This record gives sequence, structure tokens and C-alpha cells, in this order.
Amino acid sequence: MEKVETATASPIDCESLVTDIRTAFASHVDLPVSEIFDGDLALAEIIARSETLHNSIDLMEAFAKTANRLKKQYGIQVRLPALSLDTSISTVLDIFLAEVEKSLSET
Repeated sequence: MEKVETATASPIDCESLVTDIRTAFASHVDLPVSEIFDGDLALAEIIARSETLHNSIDLMEAFAKTANRLKKQYGIQVRLPALSLDTSISTVLDIFLAEVEKSLSET
């Protein structure tokens, strides 16, 4: 995968970034990365399988924590749009990455 430049001019390996996003999100919802991403779960399925998520508000908080980690670790601002619960996690990951590219192009 390619490397992209951050505001601090240090390159980010996209593969590492994807791994960090996946790992952080899985940690926040208390599910294995493989269960979430290999199965390409819908958001409703993630809520149903997670013992720490009770509703869509909890899911939004998990995404916010993941986005916060990106901001702290890489200086990247990510804002997710409202998503329906039938949205697949791969679609959400694509949106995260598009937001990363957008954030980097604005710096």
C-alpha cells in the first residue's frame, strides 16, 4: 500500500492505518477484529453481537473514540455521516479512509 503524508510531514502507511482503525474499533466494541471485518458485519449485527453496545448511540460513541484515536495518533480529523444500521462495516471503513484522504488534502 502507499504512504500518505500527514500534517507533520511524516508518511503514514495506509495498511497500518487500516489495521489501527480495525483494531481500535474492535477494542471499543469488544469483539474480535476477524469477527467484525472478515464477516463484513452490518452495523446492526455488531450491536447485536457486542456485549458492550446496547444501541446505536453506543455504536456512534465507538466510532467517535476510533476517530479520536486517529486525531491523537496521526493528526487526522475524521467525521462520519449518519449511517443506517444495515450499512456494512466495509462501507464504514471505506468512508473512514475517504475522510482520512480528505483531511490530508486540506492540510
